[in-house]
Amino acid sequence: MESKHPADTGGGLSPHPTGKQRAESGSAGTTHPRARHGIHLSPLIQGVVGSFMIMLGSLGVGWLASVSPMNRNPLLIAIRTEESGVIASTVVMTLGCWVLFRAWLRMGQQLTGWPEGSLATVRKAVWAWSIPMLFALPIFSRDVFAYIGQGRLVAAGQDPYVEGISTLNNWFQLGTDITWAEDGTPYGPLYLNVEYWVNRLVGTSPDLSVFLFRLVAFAGVILCLAYVPKLAALHKVSGAKAAWISVANPLFLISFVASAHNDAVMVGLALAGTYYAATRRGVLGVVLVAGSIGIKPITLVLLPFIGLLWAGPGASWARIIRYWFYTAGLVLGIMALIGWANGYGFGWLSVMLGTGTGAVMFAPMGALNALLSGALSTIGLPVDWILPLLKLIGRLVSVGLVFLLIFKGKSTHLIQRMALAFSALVILSPIIQPWYILWLLPFFAVTGIRDDWQTLWVYFTTAFFIAFGAADQIFIWQFLGDLDPWVKHLSTGISWAAMFYLAFLDPRTRVLFRSLVPVRFGGRHPGKALAVPGASATGTVVPGAPNPLAATNPGAGAPAEPESGVPGESAGSEAVGSDATGSNPTGKNPADARAIETKPAGKNAGRKAPGNAGDREVPRS
Repeated sequence: MESKHPADTGGGLSPHPTGKQRAESGSAGTTHPRARHGIHLSPLIQGVVGSFMIMLGSLGVGWLASVSPMNRNPLLIAIRTEESGVIASTVVMTLGCWVLFRAWLRMGQQLTGWPEGSLATVRKAVWAWSIPMLFALPIFSRDVFAYIGQGRLVAAGQDPYVEGISTLNNWFQLGTDITWAEDGTPYGPLYLNVEYWVNRLVGTSPDLSVFLFRLVAFAGVILCLAYVPKLAALHKVSGAKAAWISVANPLFLISFVASAHNDAVMVGLALAGTYYAATRRGVLGVVLVAGSIGIKPITLVLLPFIGLLWAGPGASWARIIRYWFYTAGLVLGIMALIGWANGYGFGWLSVMLGTGTGAVMFAPMGALNALLSGALSTIGLPVDWILPLLKLIGRLVSVGLVFLLIFKGKSTHLIQRMALAFSALVILSPIIQPWYILWLLPFFAVTGIRDDWQTLWVYFTTAFFIAFGAADQIFIWQFLGDLDPWVKHLSTGISWAAMFYLAFLDPRTRVLFRSLVPVRFGGRHPGKALAVPGASATGTVVPGAPNPLAATNPGAGAPAEPESGVPGESAGSEAVGSDATGSNPTGKNPADARAIETKPAGKNAGRKAPGNAGDREVPRS
């Protein structure tokens, strides 16, 4: 808990530290003896504080069904019905999001180089930061209340793929948004069973239902935490970094724990299935991916790549086609069995093809729709045809890209190709919800996210959607309706101020952003990194190991850049046709094991590549 940091002198140590500086700094975990400056909370504790603030703030502005007994709690009445309580809750919740975001950044800095024990620290963070949010009121979204209504539909013997929640009594009083009133469920038949059993266990109690759905979502988070490092190891990427950048990500935890989105289970099962398919346990892999499709059918896009992974690298076309048949047959049989058991057959297919109405401005197709609609409406032309046309174009282009990625690319990059295909479906849709990005992040993280614009993009998108969610989904009673826009402006203002502070003023985080921006744009990233022959994605050198990334991704796998505070990993991928230890001579998981280091030979012997984790110290608070 107690830690110290060096004083900020223009962003940290020189990009080319002297030998004395290197000797004194040692590693990312050591502290400069002459730079002690106060006592500060560790990132782990900071994140717990932020998570508690989110939980406390949610009591005033989180979503609560009108029939919930909690509405009669005197304390909640005071903070939810008085302007001062709503304003205070908004401030506390929004600030809590940014305290958690800063803790996440600082953890990445302190674990630079990702030494042995880093993965255990990240796992502790995921658990510690999630537990307070297990008891929060839903924030950032209220889709969880739709799960209650769909469970009631199943229990009543109605078909959720045909009938909307509005056919039920008291559906609105149980918290469901009116957008779900007439729509069929977009979820797979397996999740309908989950909704049904929650209804059987707790009936129509909205609070207990939300808690049980949140536990299911949290189980998905733990699945992600288990399989992200395993998949990262197949690519010789640090499992600790991959888990930190995806599962410990504050947007990931808020969306999948506080919001209780079932997407967490979908992603967790997809990651697990991908891992087993990549390690020649194809039947288990396909079963798990079928489970993911049973939660949300969007992961159908993964199946061709699962078949390719199961067939193995270098497989002939005859073998590939045979394994595609195996994959399709297994999934078809599993989904038919589930559909027969609950009586809904393949009704989810028709609903899946019809979902995605409307558009949002931060989706490329949504922005284009707004631009064209605005331009044509000013000259009196009809605009109702624009969105359907853009939606059709987006679908056709995305399907084309998926087919291209199925048939084009190296077998060693299969999971990257799968992630790009998944991304095409998401990005070319006119609607992108914040949690849709989290479908993709773990797959990119396990194949390596470099410490340059790629990491900066993760920071930016995480910050943007945190700011958006904190302001967009705030519950305010109708009689305080005049307060609604002002509270949202307040939350947005706090978010912008927090982002500015972290990027430009905070002496411990501003070096992160400067170090990732290229020098030509005013930052400190030198550009193309120096590659270290035989370096693994953890920045260490394995004796006798070639650098498989050099041929497919020059410059990847180089050590972290100076002052980044976050270690660099390769964006390339290793062959995934073996188990996690197959390409590691030590026989240990590279995400967890102590790396074996050797000195480079030749005239550069004894000389460190710029930005090695031991070249500079990282602030500790």
